[in-house]
Amino acid sequence: MNGEPVSVIIPAYNAQDTIDETLRSVRSQSYKALEIIVVDDGSRDQTVAIARRHMEIDPRVRLIEQANAGVAAARNRGWQAARSDMIAFVDADDLWAPTKIERQMAVFDRTDETVGLVYCWYLVVDAQGAVTDDRHRPNWRGDVLERLFHGNFVGNGSAALVRRQALIDAGGFESGLREAGAQGCEDILFYCRVAEGYHFEVVEEPLVGYRYLPGNMSSDMTRMLRSWMLVVDEMLGRHQDAAPTLREGLHFYSAWLLERTLLQRQPRYVLPILSLLLRHHPVIAMRIIAFDLPWIGTRLAKRVVTRLARGRGPIRPQVTTRFPIGDLK
Repeated sequence: MNGEPVSVIIPAYNAQDTIDETLRSVRSQSYKALEIIVVDDGSRDQTVAIARRHMEIDPRVRLIEQANAGVAAARNRGWQAARSDMIAFVDADDLWAPTKIERQMAVFDRTDETVGLVYCWYLVVDAQGAVTDDRHRPNWRGDVLERLFHGNFVGNGSAALVRRQALIDAGGFESGLREAGAQGCEDILFYCRVAEGYHFEVVEEPLVGYRYLPGNMSSDMTRMLRSWMLVVDEMLGRHQDAAPTLREGLHFYSAWLLERTLLQRQPRYVLPILSLLLRHHPVIAMRIIAFDLPWIGTRLAKRVVTRLARGRGPIRPQVTTRFPIGDLK
């Protein structure tokens, strides 16, 4: 399918183990009018060589190389060099289903320019592309800013197709989070900035394979919390009336981080997370200590006991099937 061109930005840093499959999933889109820009962010492995092999096969693929500056700077470099007015982003370890761009462009075609961003559902996949979680099913649309204050329902940086003008109005992605040692929430901050001026729409299909790997950025729980706090600070500066919602979102996110920390058997993050909260948001910290942590502990203990009683051993993700990507001819 051809239509208005779409530029796809792939920030990549030491992604040799995954970028080949990511590029295959992008190149096999049913929507063919694509410009595919790989922005290598100072990789020291074979990422560039793999990208160049795809360039030799597919003239839609371009490569930009830069010194390491972080994912936000790499995304910004890509969309600023893009030729299209419609921009999509996909991380170099994620996957797209073949109809991802086609479905999203169909939404833009039937809506007006008040819609600045269309997202889709995603499936969590492991290193082999096997689906481990299929529960992501949000359907928030229209004016979603307050809903984003509760949490990042879009879920990742590979699910959005956005108008260039919305990117310009939002100032792109915030590279200052990395400079502050608090990278990790670039996606939610960008979505909030876009939602300040535009409506969102959604394709209610799981068209992204979001790859969760133990060593990725979101595995540093304390840094992720610092990053979320900076998002809250920026939004509070422009939306004081939303302070209760933003604090509720911070409470929810902090409790979720602690549960994830314990579920992944990384208790070393518990005290740093609580210490950070006590310094900056003591009321939230005390609520979590008094109410959330006991509830989390009880729930996790019940899960372990139940699984052991059934002879299933420790808690592990349930693999169901492989994420579907297109076949390149």
